[in-house]
Amino acid sequence: DYMFTVTQRVENAGGRTVVLHPYALLTRAGKPHTEDMYILHEGPLGVFDRTLKEIKYDDLKTESQQRHESTGGWAGITDKYWLAALVPPAKQPVTARFLHQRLDNTDRYQVDYTGGGLTLASGAAIESGFHFFAGAKQVSLLDSYGDAYGIDRFDLAIDFGWFYFLTNPFFYLLQILHSTLGNMGLAILALTVLIKLALFPLANKSYASMAKMKKLQPKVAELQTRFADDKMRLQQEMMLLYKKQKVNPLSGCLPVLVQIPVFFALYKVLFVTIEMRHAPFYGWIHDLSAQDPTNIFTLIGLIPWTPPSFLHLGLWPLIMGVTMWLQHKLNPAPPDPVQAKILSLLPIIFTFLLANFASGLVIYWAWNNALSIAQQWLIMKRLDREEKKS
Repeated sequence: DYMFTVTQRVENAGGRTVVLHPYALLTRAGKPHTEDMYILHEGPLGVFDRTLKEIKYDDLKTESQQRHESTGGWAGITDKYWLAALVPPAKQPVTARFLHQRLDNTDRYQVDYTGGGLTLASGAAIESGFHFFAGAKQVSLLDSYGDAYGIDRFDLAIDFGWFYFLTNPFFYLLQILHSTLGNMGLAILALTVLIKLALFPLANKSYASMAKMKKLQPKVAELQTRFADDKMRLQQEMMLLYKKQKVNPLSGCLPVLVQIPVFFALYKVLFVTIEMRHAPFYGWIHDLSAQDPTNIFTLIGLIPWTPPSFLHLGLWPLIMGVTMWLQHKLNPAPPDPVQAKILSLLPIIFTFLLANFASGLVIYWAWNNALSIAQQWLIMKRLDREEKKS
């Protein structure tokens, strides 16, 4: 599975002692087409003394050369799903280089390493070896090679990013759920439920506070009318009202703030891992890592025309937008009318924004919204019952 073992052997048939250095290189002719996404690194990279170093093609073209000293580690060139890498022996001190040259009107990007000098006496022989990886960046495969050959942090060839502490566990959890449920889309839905359960206490407290704020809206509207010409007094009276009713107006932001790293981590998993490529769901979704292929502006293919990209709106993004609008209706309106207007437009904005995202991410968001709506509705019903009893 893509890992080659290369052995170099030299016999000294001369009459004097020589010093040789282990050496290996790989080269790429021309700059390939890249995704050009800020969340994905494509180009030269390596791990040197347990530190990941990523270099952009254009930066290397400008600098011409970079050197890195390391004991063990690895260095190579990566695409979104594919990797070519040199892996020196784990305990061998090496000097790795990243080079750019212009040869025959072609940009050439080279990665190489040189080991320490080895003395070879006359009439003797010496061997040195390294490993060379060329293939798909499958997480389990990189992990197994890392364990088998002592390759330091080989899984960092996959750009799990700053939220590695979330993206890596999410990936393995999705793999476990996928093996259990038999479908990656169902695995995403199940992962969403697990995340909701983990955040349930925080969300429950937040939604309870938001439900109380919604019931206070008539009193807030009354204060806005009474103190329309005195903004400072209005803010003071509103704070007193919230304090008296034991409501925190900022509590509704907590679930959203927590969801941001979760959303981004899942986005990374769907975008950068080859295991997600071509993973189907049900119906018209045949690749969870690609955008929803349907488009309501062509009546799902009934109208034979190709609309501009900004008019691509699939069924799942539309479903997500509806769930976001329903959730917005359950939330209390902000006292500021301008802010309220902006928030009312967010479901429309996010519907078109997420239309170009991976369909698996849109399905996650729609399902997460549906679960939040159900949780929030139940909390509001419970508060109504408690009020009637009191």
